Amino acid sequence: MKIYAVGGAIRDALMGLPVHDIDYVVVGSSVEEMLAKGFRPVGKDFPVFLHPDTQAEYALARTERKTGRGYKGFHFFADPSVTLEQDLQRRDLTINAMAQELGEDGSLQGPILDPYNGQQDLAAKVFRHVSDAFAEDPLRLLRIARFAARFPGFSIAEETMRALKAIVQADELRALSAERIWQELARGLVADKPMHMFQVLLNTGAAKTLLAPTLVAQLSQEDFREALLAHLHLAGSSLEERCAIVLMHVPAAEIRSWADCVRMPVEVRDFSEIFSELLVLISKSQQSFQAVDVLAWFNRADVWRKPDRGQALLNLAQQLDFNVLPLIKAMRNAQALNAAEVIAGVAAEDRSNGERIGSAFEVARLAAITAALQN
Repeated sequence: MKIYAVGGAIRDALMGLPVHDIDYVVVGSSVEEMLAKGFRPVGKDFPVFLHPDTQAEYALARTERKTGRGYKGFHFFADPSVTLEQDLQRRDLTINAMAQELGEDGSLQGPILDPYNGQQDLAAKVFRHVSDAFAEDPLRLLRIARFAARFPGFSIAEETMRALKAIVQADELRALSAERIWQELARGLVADKPMHMFQVLLNTGAAKTLLAPTLVAQLSQEDFREALLAHLHLAGSSLEERCAIVLMHVPAAEIRSWADCVRMPVEVRDFSEIFSELLVLISKSQQSFQAVDVLAWFNRADVWRKPDRGQALLNLAQQLDFNVLPLIKAMRNAQALNAAEVIAGVAAEDRSNGERIGSAFEVARLAAITAALQN
């Protein structure tokens, strides 16, 4: 048996990028031999094993055949007769279909094995699919969209763009799990140029299936794309901030609906929703903020129990050049209230009444916000 490092590790090393995870392929072996050598099986759909010492994943070389819809509709064949070239042929892009042999000491040795001209496409900065089987897996469309965000200098080969459009036209995207959709979108959002991901989704027609309807309509407008580019440049690279910026002009109810469809993490969803509502408040209050509206947003953002999130939301708006200084001042004023004094102002017989205590805090916070907005 021979062991090879394959895929992204070889690509990133050639690009001079740090290599974090290495995928290993084992050629000329069997399940029985892997078990005999102490490897622990973890794969359900195809034979993947954990190394007994390093716990790294090692997969038997395999071929695949399309048997159903979606990215799970494949039958895998793993056998000692499967060659490295056959295993690499089932991979998505030529730049991900390169390998290098692993020596007995664990180091990479010998030449880079490149049967599908990945190095040539890497030099030309082209995303090109390896074989016609590419269009059988809808997940590959999202992967290329995410790669476009990570490697913005790359272009998509014409034949590969046709294959991506074929995936959309075959309605294969609907077979993707919500979790995988979000996983790829999230990785693209925090990449170097997330707008490149959205451009691929627009160009292939996938955006209508994968994104929130209002966002799709907005992304089709050049002035919106330019403004979004500027906003993404001004803000940080955290997933919460990037997602909130992309969705900031989408109604909160639609954000909630789309978030449920793609299984967006609750904390990311809430941050995006509340930021969208903040911009509605700002738009509504072009002349001056109304204390009652400000208090309503503070309650929505729960700045009392989650002050850090409230500050992060306002900081993000400030970074995008929205005038939120009055809101920051009002929030700090209301948060500085002495809880004991507020409770002391409630009649003694009502201090065990949660509703009365809550009302007292509402009145006190509204007064503090009003004072801050007037100064």
